Amino acid sequence: MESKKQRVVVVGASPKPERYSNRAVRMLVEHGHDVVPINPVESTIEGLPVTPKLELLSGHVDTVTVYVSAKISTAMEDAIAKLQPDRVIFNPGAENPTLRETLNAKGIETEEACTLVLLSTNQF
Repeated sequence: MESKKQRVVVVGASPKPERYSNRAVRMLVEHGHDVVPINPVESTIEGLPVTPKLELLSGHVDTVTVYVSAKISTAMEDAIAKLQPDRVIFNPGAENPTLRETLNAKGIETEEACTLVLLSTNQF
């Protein structure tokens, strides 16, 4: 089962190859998705141009996958809601029940899951 190409925003993308957020960027690209890394200080990650903050994005976003702490993601609540992504994935260690509830109330689907596992098992 091949999933359709998605525009995926990786919040907390890291330039360090050993980090899960970096592995997610690489694996999403391998699966043919349009990947937008978000990082406030890097200019490129895995050869992709980096957007420093969510507020600078426009256009449709299929999935936001979160790799930052609840404290950081809570500060992004308005920016995520404004993007109106089809879903937000909170990866292990990035769980944020309060933000999840808020986004769900605004009609945005959320899940606590590992992007790498979802991709590996064709459930992305």
